[in-house]
Amino acid sequence: MSEAGGAPRRSAAGLWLLRLIGVAAVLAVMAPILVVVMSWGSAQTEVWQHLIATQLASLLFNTLVLLVGVAILVSVLGIGLAWLTVMCEFPGRAWFEWLLMLPLAVPAYVMAFVILGVFDFGGPLQSFLRLQFGQQYGSMDVRNALTVVIVFSLVLYPYVYMLARSAFLSQSSDTTEAARVLGCNPWQAFYRVALPMARPAIVAGVSLAMMETLADFGTVAVFNYDTFTTAIYKSWFGFFNIQAAAQLASILLLFVALTLFAERRSRGGRRFVQGGRLQHRYRFAVKPVKAWAMTICCSVVLALAFVLPVLQLLVWAVDEGVAQLNQRFFELLQHTVLLAGLAAAITVFLALVLAFNRRQFKRGGFFSVAQLGYALPGSVLAVGIMLSFTFMDNQVFIPVQRWLGMSPVPVLVGSIATLLAAYWIRFLAVASGPLESSLERIRPSLPEVARTLGAHGGELVWRIYLPMLRPGLLTAMVLVFVDVMKEMPATLLLRPYGWDTLAVRIYEMTAEGQWQLAALPALALVAAGLIPVVISISRSRH
Repeated sequence: MSEAGGAPRRSAAGLWLLRLIGVAAVLAVMAPILVVVMSWGSAQTEVWQHLIATQLASLLFNTLVLLVGVAILVSVLGIGLAWLTVMCEFPGRAWFEWLLMLPLAVPAYVMAFVILGVFDFGGPLQSFLRLQFGQQYGSMDVRNALTVVIVFSLVLYPYVYMLARSAFLSQSSDTTEAARVLGCNPWQAFYRVALPMARPAIVAGVSLAMMETLADFGTVAVFNYDTFTTAIYKSWFGFFNIQAAAQLASILLLFVALTLFAERRSRGGRRFVQGGRLQHRYRFAVKPVKAWAMTICCSVVLALAFVLPVLQLLVWAVDEGVAQLNQRFFELLQHTVLLAGLAAAITVFLALVLAFNRRQFKRGGFFSVAQLGYALPGSVLAVGIMLSFTFMDNQVFIPVQRWLGMSPVPVLVGSIATLLAAYWIRFLAVASGPLESSLERIRPSLPEVARTLGAHGGELVWRIYLPMLRPGLLTAMVLVFVDVMKEMPATLLLRPYGWDTLAVRIYEMTAEGQWQLAALPALALVAAGLIPVVISISRSRH
């Protein structure tokens, strides 16, 4: 009897442990945000006087220009290319439909130094123009806001493209046909019918692109284009003032909050509902001249956003030869893979715990708060975690060490644990998507039947849930692994001594203008970034 009653007790204990881990994860995500906001309790008068007198106005202006410019250009590229590949028939359309997703594999900071290396004053393009046509034709300055906007847009437009394409494909052809019958030409049918119906997906894609722009550090650092992320880095490592960095981070956090609010607000109360069977049945036939113009348009975007950076990186890597395949490179690769693997394992485990909590408990919305970490730029997260861990070291670990008669040494600050915490908080939402999707496919009746047959607690998870969740687990692991490999701001600010990664190496070399030396680690990151893109392509085909 006691054995029979032991299983339910163990199951209840397991549920409470599950809830405890989930609550701890939510609190861990909220701690950096609260610490950053509370940083205003410490006056940093001298630093702010210096910033107001010298940089604050330009920081605000540069950040706003970047956000508005990227939002406009990714909208034009993403929506336009999605409409062409879904609604129009032109040479190469079937190939461009998935090739146009490939730029998502190129980190923005890699695209930045490639564009600068090719188009800057000392690059091959301007050198050729000066040689052929005279000095006046090769003196263009590409270190400006427009170039930064173009760089971001070339690598971030796939967010809008994929979501808009999915929205257009889900629309019934009957709506477009009805608009044409009522006298609309193809452009009017697009603008008045298809575009409003795809608006929620488009806004979501633009918001993702804007948040990635806010979170970036490497790209703006390459162009010496000062934004709040560069100001946070300078305050931390230039003024050695982490409180001032936290206060700047809170302003950047305000930009993120406004972006999220605008995205939610734009959805408003509008609803676009389609009745009947949703099936896209035809594409517009266009004249040969227009068809080839569409092919050229798609080719130019793909060439600039993917072919050019990959080919230039290959040229630089070949020029340097096997000399770059040295012990230093393999050490960086080892650090990168190890950190990404550990972070992916921790993140997927916590995402799985949170997914089970949302499924098991009625008030599961509380556990969704943990996904807010993805909205935090890496620099904001780094500042919040550093302050949080410094407080824990000073108030908990160092007093305990003194009580035990040990010499006080920080336990958390400057450790790998700090960096891993930043990773899992930042990318928890990335892992949650595939896991929740897989978990929703498991009918509640299956675990109930397993319980009636005597399976409880860990056995239920091991024999029922995990086998059915394996595809989602694998996808989540891959996505987090690649995102951690490419993460630069948090790694740059929080890495322990001697734990440089490929992303850090790229920053160090590009800061010195050594494009060739940054090519090999950049190629490694692009190759890793192709993995989730291939997964997305295979899913979109289904």
